[in-house]
Amino acid sequence: MNARSYASHVREIESFGLGLNRGAPARDAAVLRSWQRCIERHRLDPAATCEAYIVPEGQLRVHREESEPLIRIARSGLERLYQQLAGLQYVLLLADRHGITVDFLGHEGDADALRRAGLYLGSDWREDRAGTCAVGACLEGGEALIIHQSDHFDYTHTPLSCTAAPIYDHRGELAAVLDLSLLRSPESRSSQSLALHLVTATARRIELAHLMERSRSDWVLRLSRSPDFLDVDPDAALTLDGAGRVRGMTQAAARILAQAIGLPWAERRDLLGLPLERFFELDVDGLPSLLRHRLAQDRIVRARDGSILFAHAIEPQRGGATPVRDAAPATSTATASPVPQALRALSAGDAHLDALLHKAARLAPQRLPVMIQGETGAGKEYLARALHAASGRPGPFVAINCAAIPETLLESELFGYLPGTYTGGASRGKTGLVEAAHRGTLFLDEIGDMPLHLQAKLLRVLSESEITPLGARQPKPLDLRVISASHRPLAVLVDQGLFRQDLLFRLNAAQLSLPPLRLRQDLDALIDRLAEAQRPGLRPTPEARALLRAHGWPGNLRELHNALCHAAALSEGPCFGPEHLPETVLAAAAEEPQTRAMLPRLPAPQEPPRQVGEAADPVDPAGPSDPALALEQLLQRCQGNVSEAARLLGVSRSTIHRRIQRLALGERRVRWSPADGRD
Repeated sequence: MNARSYASHVREIESFGLGLNRGAPARDAAVLRSWQRCIERHRLDPAATCEAYIVPEGQLRVHREESEPLIRIARSGLERLYQQLAGLQYVLLLADRHGITVDFLGHEGDADALRRAGLYLGSDWREDRAGTCAVGACLEGGEALIIHQSDHFDYTHTPLSCTAAPIYDHRGELAAVLDLSLLRSPESRSSQSLALHLVTATARRIELAHLMERSRSDWVLRLSRSPDFLDVDPDAALTLDGAGRVRGMTQAAARILAQAIGLPWAERRDLLGLPLERFFELDVDGLPSLLRHRLAQDRIVRARDGSILFAHAIEPQRGGATPVRDAAPATSTATASPVPQALRALSAGDAHLDALLHKAARLAPQRLPVMIQGETGAGKEYLARALHAASGRPGPFVAINCAAIPETLLESELFGYLPGTYTGGASRGKTGLVEAAHRGTLFLDEIGDMPLHLQAKLLRVLSESEITPLGARQPKPLDLRVISASHRPLAVLVDQGLFRQDLLFRLNAAQLSLPPLRLRQDLDALIDRLAEAQRPGLRPTPEARALLRAHGWPGNLRELHNALCHAAALSEGPCFGPEHLPETVLAAAAEEPQTRAMLPRLPAPQEPPRQVGEAADPVDPAGPSDPALALEQLLQRCQGNVSEAARLLGVSRSTIHRRIQRLALGERRVRWSPADGRD
């Protein structure tokens, strides 16, 4: 034992018990709550040390027999998780509701060390015996947590790093704890963040498997906040009897149901027996429409608190509860709601985007906040405008680029101000952009760039549906629909402390993720549509189309639009070729062997027909073979006069300008531009 480390550990806990360092930021809140219980409720002494306790074999047998159904279901999940962590020296413990380890996976070569540390079958990790530890604190608080090294109350356990998640039964009772521990770990507590994610996900899957095992005669309703993994790995699930009353639920489902009706989490047991329509705008008769014959993104349910979820209904097995009505597939009218023209115009036939637009059509008339994710130039504002157009809201669409307005002006621009608030401000005050969107849609682009202090004010506006301009004392009621967008992952910004998590939850009630242009299947149709918009009948030549197809489009739709504008400006007639494309496209094509051969080559200038008495052509036929050098020498002879050069070559002035651009002569023009600025 390190005497200095031991004394420091005991002193910190004793100081906390005396109230001298409560709320110290160095410790997680769950750790401090456990320390407080150890001191005040369990009457434990931080100076006392106690080796891990292993219950007698007969007592362990009783605990294992009681937990046998759960052990059987959980075993495959434990083995899968253990395989994922192979080689990282983790130990997996499954503790029952009494804190006794009833199942265990660890390296047999470390059996003696694991037994001494309590990371073994039969170990007792109740908080009143072992002090602050992951299993005990999880049983007390009911939440997933990390107890890392000196977070432990008993100094004996401080070498350990333990991460635990609760497993609830179908009634909402805490049935077990899944623990992932290390004998030795990195000093940083954050090193166990991945372990927390893995143990929480595994506990959720065990709960789901346990619910499915005992609910074969019931309807099962699986729920997810995203359609992508709804049918294979849902977030939550609940079971319903033939009349649509709740019979069982996973922990996540209990939280969803409790939130939908404003019930405190501690009273979750009261959810059992309540009808489905109490929580959702859906009753048992609507369950057949949520079977898997429909696309996952079409199976949307709305909770009573306004949140949107995706659902998958599973019928009772034969011999079980009889469905209230025939569960045959719903009619096409019920399954395929039309997509409004404003949304339909955003796709030219891409299957993934079409599915997203169908989801957007269902969300459009709702007041639900929508978060649009996508790369720069992917069309986030176009989608936001289309959502507003399809919403039927009578007010305006107000777009705010949070990254474009200086931080010093952002607050007054967003929230407005009364007369006299600012020296030099408008004498009549100013209506803010948020208020200007009353009864309409507020689009917050690049929301991730909004300063933290304004995030707090925006959160209040969204939660209270009212706004207080700068200088005002009384708030104004506000009716608006908020759509936000970001090309940056906001969850990462939350982890970095740059974005408020509560604001993210408020804005991210529904999410639409736009695919980048390089992954879309409708690129050819988009090229034709955007080219037609530039000039009726305009189309690319096969070579130009091949170059456009091969380009990576890092700027997405915005870059494609600019490229076609460029081609339309430089081309004549119904087609544009590779020579009319921007340098960025040509430069990228030059790096790829399969597209390099398609790049344009300037033909050698043809000798113009001579008129009677005309002097010889100033372009020497025996001159340079390099087209760029030949044109440059001609322009030098003409003193930069493009009209004269065009006359000598027998072409139009625009052709000379295009050749100058294509051959990159613009940067060398200083050598032959006339001093008097003639064209």
